[in-house]
Amino acid sequence: MSISPSPSSSSSSSSSSSSSSSSSSLESSNNGKTWIINGIVAGIAIAAAVGAHTYLNRFNKFRSRVVGIIPARFASSRFQGKPLVQILGKPMIQRTWERAKLAATLDHVVVATDDEKIADCCRKFGADVIMTSESCRNGTERCNEALQKLGKKYDVVVNIQGDEPLIEPEIVDGVVRALQAAPDAVFSTAVTSLKPEDAHDPNRVKCVVDNRGYAIYFSRGLIPFNKSGKVNQQFPYLLHLGIQSYDAKFLKIYPHLQPTPLQLEEDLEQLKVLENGYKMKVIKVDHEAHGVDTPEDVQKIESLMRERNMS
Repeated sequence: MSISPSPSSSSSSSSSSSSSSSSSSLESSNNGKTWIINGIVAGIAIAAAVGAHTYLNRFNKFRSRVVGIIPARFASSRFQGKPLVQILGKPMIQRTWERAKLAATLDHVVVATDDEKIADCCRKFGADVIMTSESCRNGTERCNEALQKLGKKYDVVVNIQGDEPLIEPEIVDGVVRALQAAPDAVFSTAVTSLKPEDAHDPNRVKCVVDNRGYAIYFSRGLIPFNKSGKVNQQFPYLLHLGIQSYDAKFLKIYPHLQPTPLQLEEDLEQLKVLENGYKMKVIKVDHEAHGVDTPEDVQKIESLMRERNMS
């Protein structure tokens, strides 16, 4: 016997079928939306990864080619023939060159000089030498001329003072990396703590910086200077170390900038950079400065090297 479904049973079946169909349709719709959302998220993630990779590659390549230049001249008002003075059996210029060669960031190290005696000395111990004009007014201009004569493109030029034979390679690397990390700066340099006994020594250049590590001013006098006129034993005065690095493009501009009043008054070439509105990044390092400014400084350097067993 066949039994025909009752109207209510048929309606219930139809409703169930409709509900099932609706649920299936909704589920399908939700799955579709999920796929779309997941696709968008994945696309954003991929785009972000590609963008980050591109950014990091650009950052890694920014100012990546670095040359260290040691400017050296024979004539000096304070110490004639200073680069050739013997320090424990080696010319001072050789000791500086050997220390600079240990820096990890330098692709090349050269000596820039206008004197054949210095050039011959450097070639004997294996240094590359670039002959420059006697008309260069300072080490920065000598570095610029040497850069042009090198015939190879560099992004950063490090001016390594030849009169600090104990310069630490880590400081060289520090000023290079500081410039690489500060695209708004064209110049970088290093400072260390100033000893109270050097506060009024005009050969010890002082520096003040802002809260972001950019130079405000350099002076041969004590800065900042307080109302008492005395050295504040608690104040962290900063001593400028001679090493400095430049953006290579800026270095080409520098010689064409006219001398500035503060630069001329203090006889400090870095002031011309600041007076023309350029930014200079400064790093503070823990370093005992041992520059050779006078013949008397040679004995101090040699005594220190003996204490440290440095040959």
